[in-house]
Amino acid sequence: MRRAPIGTLADEPVLAPSAREKRALLTAGVRSLVVLRERGELTSAEVKTVARTVGVHERTVWRRLEKAKATSTADLAPRSRYSVTDEVRIKLAYYRGNIKRVHQEMLEEADDPKQVPSLSTLHRAVKLDLAPGDLAGLRSGIPASRALDPHLKRPPTCRNEEWEGDHKQAPVLVWADGRLVKPWITWFCDCHTGVTMGWAVTPHYPHRGSILAALRSCILTDDIHGPAGGLPRRIRIDRGKDFLSRAVTQAMGSFGVHVEVLPPYTPHLKGSIENLNRAATSMFFSTLPRYTKTQKLDTKHRAGEKDPALTFENFVDLFAQWVRTRNTEHRMAGRGNLTPMDSWNSDTTPLREPPLKDLHVFLMEGERSTRIIHGHGIRWQGRDYIGAWMTGRTGTQVTVRYQPHHPRAIEVFHAQTHQHLGTAHLADEASEEEIQAVYQARDDRVRRIRRDLAEAQRRRRRRFQPATQPGPARLAGTMTRKQAVAELTATRPARPKDDGVPAGYMPRRVIPGARWAIPTPSASTPKDTA
Repeated sequence: MRRAPIGTLADEPVLAPSAREKRALLTAGVRSLVVLRERGELTSAEVKTVARTVGVHERTVWRRLEKAKATSTADLAPRSRYSVTDEVRIKLAYYRGNIKRVHQEMLEEADDPKQVPSLSTLHRAVKLDLAPGDLAGLRSGIPASRALDPHLKRPPTCRNEEWEGDHKQAPVLVWADGRLVKPWITWFCDCHTGVTMGWAVTPHYPHRGSILAALRSCILTDDIHGPAGGLPRRIRIDRGKDFLSRAVTQAMGSFGVHVEVLPPYTPHLKGSIENLNRAATSMFFSTLPRYTKTQKLDTKHRAGEKDPALTFENFVDLFAQWVRTRNTEHRMAGRGNLTPMDSWNSDTTPLREPPLKDLHVFLMEGERSTRIIHGHGIRWQGRDYIGAWMTGRTGTQVTVRYQPHHPRAIEVFHAQTHQHLGTAHLADEASEEEIQAVYQARDDRVRRIRRDLAEAQRRRRRRFQPATQPGPARLAGTMTRKQAVAELTATRPARPKDDGVPAGYMPRRVIPGARWAIPTPSASTPKDTA
């Protein structure tokens, strides 16, 4: 610690500059003195002032001035040091970023080990010449390198200008249909206000029906789904095949919504929905029972893994409450400490709301072929659908629209006028008990096949003797000839019993007729005379 300069408080501590800072200050001072000398205005007073300010001797400043005059620059020549070459970069990639192993190979390849830089010098060169992203990429690949890249923030727009959508698997086990599953959430958010526009939850992996249901809840502005809603101008999604399905693209294209498909492995291009995914994990999912990423008690067990799990209905109810609370109570520092709903209400951009009948039509998947109303209703996908409105319409050609993976009801439209005729329901729907019995029979069959496959794999597995010296692999198991014959006999395919041939049948020998041409040995063949 040095004496405080004039103009500062005496008791105020002033840290002495480091050697690097002192060199930078001295270079800047010498550069100013060079300008004064070129003008003919340089005196000893300016040199003393620079020396006193930087904390060096006056002779040091004069020597730097002479060196600047000789080299025509006030900057010091950089010290010679070892730099990372392309060959070293390739070696770093080959050894997954292990600098010590690279140094060992450099010593092995060098004719003179003295020409190889030391390990500390190599570490210092890698730190100076390679950016952290480059070193991470050489160690773990391009995704690790991209994780260290800065990302730009999108400029503010207005509500319903841009939406982002994604699937998120909740890391929570819930009971659904008698089994523990991790539900999937399909949701969309408004990028400008941060409002969660709508969502849909499925106990299994989502499909295009989940996306259409979530979009419907996003667009509606009624008492259940509103007040946020309307049609966006643009939606950003990833390259999931369900997002790119014909039903989703046709539904959005019919409303004039531009669907922007992002390149693969670019989550930073839809940061709003990714931020919502992380917020849901840290603020909601982690507080639920049977959270799958709780603290580890040992290598196999986690805290709370024996807690009773929520039912699927309770999970959906709690999730709906959390979304509602986040929209109305969560304040965002990046948006003026406003809640998402406050930001939505403060925006006066008019909403583009489609008619309800259009939502009913376009947010369902359409069948390309036409159907005919018969006496038993409409035949579709091997099932009969019927409705009371079909009375007197036998023989009418119609088209069908339906919710994917929800075959209980379909929407029927006139084939020529495209008028909505009504809803048709499944005529002979099985009861819940019958459906459960079918599922139980399927599960029993799967378990039986799995046992058979596991036993076959156990018999197929070979065990070898451990080796301490180089040599061929030798089987560890031993077997007698009697055991081998017995197992081969058991695994040999049996003869078919319906061929009508007795077990001890032997065909009789046929005597050739006089007209048969029987091959005889050639007469010119020499005989053995030995």
